[in-house]
Amino acid sequence: MKGFILGIVTMILILALGLVFALMGFISVRADIPPSPLETALAGRAMDAGVEHAAPKLSNPVTADEANLAAGARLYRDHCTLCHGDSAQPKALLADSLYPPAPQFNTKMADMPENQNFYILEHGVRWTAMPGWANILTEQQIWQTVTFLSHMHNLPPAAKQVFTETPPRTQP
Repeated sequence: MKGFILGIVTMILILALGLVFALMGFISVRADIPPSPLETALAGRAMDAGVEHAAPKLSNPVTADEANLAAGARLYRDHCTLCHGDSAQPKALLADSLYPPAPQFNTKMADMPENQNFYILEHGVRWTAMPGWANILTEQQIWQTVTFLSHMHNLPPAAKQVFTETPPRTQP
């Protein structure tokens, strides 16, 4: 029993010292240096668990037809490629500048269920560069983007054309 109590007290002291260490600024917050393996493992697992826990069990109401896939391709092309890449630039311009790095969906397909991808697109992910799109896109547009992500490696011709064309640029 004495060893058990000593173990608890030791763990509390280690956690308290870690908290003091962090609050005194000894943990780097730079996004331009690689995180430690421990930080990578903890952050990734915490994000996955948080999304899995919070995402409502919704079914995608958008059918994966050519019109919805083309609409999703346009939305992804116009809003997502800077961080997540596209067919012309599979590794996005900002890929190495973000922490945690944004998934590059051209080289590694989105692997979360659609309800979780919807939740992430709708609400964003705290402490990353992933914004919540609920105030910018409609629910239908978010689902179209989710549908596109689920099918982006097997698109019908019209959606593939939309995805690969250069988006129109506005004049400054």
